[in-house]
Amino acid sequence: MSRVINPDNTGSERTRLSKTIVIAIRELMKQQEPNDISRDLIAYILMSLDRIFETVDISVEAWEKRGYWIKADRFRMDWDWSKILADRLRPYVLTENYSEIIPIVVEIAQVFSTIKIAEHHRFGTPWVGSWQVLQNMINSKSE
Repeated sequence: MSRVINPDNTGSERTRLSKTIVIAIRELMKQQEPNDISRDLIAYILMSLDRIFETVDISVEAWEKRGYWIKADRFRMDWDWSKILADRLRPYVLTENYSEIIPIVVEIAQVFSTIKIAEHHRFGTPWVGSWQVLQNMINSKSE
């Protein structure tokens, strides 16, 4: 019997999310004024940062089971910025305070400055409807 390889591991998910965040930031910078598209873009960036942080613990579980505590902690510290930036961004996204959102988005763009994406990528527009998803998540938590 041959090995079964799961192509959808957390590392691949982090890579995909990182690339789509870069694309979303590019699209956000093209916006002339805040509108429904910019809401979707910012909500997508926020939710993607949260998801990136969630994948970190999943990735280090195997290392911790084997006793590689230092390696696991170092990996967590390498990705800790995602939680920090998401926590800074969240209150401004929810209040739609774009004057505070843009500097944080620029910081996020600097983190991803080394990521290269082909002009004709196949990621599409994963942010469509993200604002409504975020609102639904908030409403379900408050109930």
